[in-house]
Amino acid sequence: MCMVIFAPIFAICAFATCGGYYGRLQVKVDCADRRQSNLSINIDFGYPFRLEQVHFRAPLCEAKRGEVLFLDGDYSSAAQFFVTVGVFAFLYSLMATVVYVFYQNKYLKNNRGPLVDFVVTIMFSFMWLVSSCFWAKTLSDIKAATNPTQVLLLISACRAQENKCAATQEPLWSRLNTSVVFGFVNLVLWGGNIWFVFKETGWYKTGHRYPTRSASGKRSSEMRQRLYSESSFDQPDESFGPTRQNSFNQSQTDYRPQVQRQASVNQPQVSFSLPQTYLGKAVNYSTEKRAASQGPMIFVNEM
Repeated sequence: MCMVIFAPIFAICAFATCGGYYGRLQVKVDCADRRQSNLSINIDFGYPFRLEQVHFRAPLCEAKRGEVLFLDGDYSSAAQFFVTVGVFAFLYSLMATVVYVFYQNKYLKNNRGPLVDFVVTIMFSFMWLVSSCFWAKTLSDIKAATNPTQVLLLISACRAQENKCAATQEPLWSRLNTSVVFGFVNLVLWGGNIWFVFKETGWYKTGHRYPTRSASGKRSSEMRQRLYSESSFDQPDESFGPTRQNSFNQSQTDYRPQVQRQASVNQPQVSFSLPQTYLGKAVNYSTEKRAASQGPMIFVNEM
């Protein structure tokens, strides 16, 4: 989330401070013959720092004519590469912001979004590293090429001791120095974001699905098992007797009411029986219990 907020801002700062640079070097040539002097020679340069195309006119002091001189070096490749990385990083960070905010479900679908984001983040981190280092080295070369002492050596009139040459205005390098700083800030920002994007990928989730137990966790589990085993085996056997006896007695007490309930259920089945009819003679029963158990009797006389 920090990348989403700060990446576009630092990317703009990086390529804007480099791409919008404009510098001026001003020198003067004071010839022995005052009439040939030029006290204001302006040398303007800027992005993309093709200094070999920057020219200026200086007096010769020996004749009433001047010469056209060019600076040395072409440093456009490093500057353009740095600005290009900044522009593409800005555009991608804006696109990522829109995806994170409005298309979160599609971003996480099938784990394709996090994987693409992870690869692109690594690529931009590497490009920020290369472009920032390359641009920092190139900036030092630009400073050397536009050094007033180096520029004055290009002027023929300044090589003569009777003429006096000096720089009246030097270019300001604070803006380009800031661009280098922003380049390395972007490197830290994108490099640190690699971990957070990696946590969204399936590789991180697969690796943490079955976490391994650390050595301290294994030792603590072994100690708990050892203490449990010692406490269980140190108890006397008598402790198991009363518990088992109580459980047996309890089962007997639970079983007796069940027998009584079963007997009470069977008893009415015996006592209530259908009446029996006999034609003819009455049947005498020797025992009272058997007669009682047969239920009421009905006698029918023969006609």
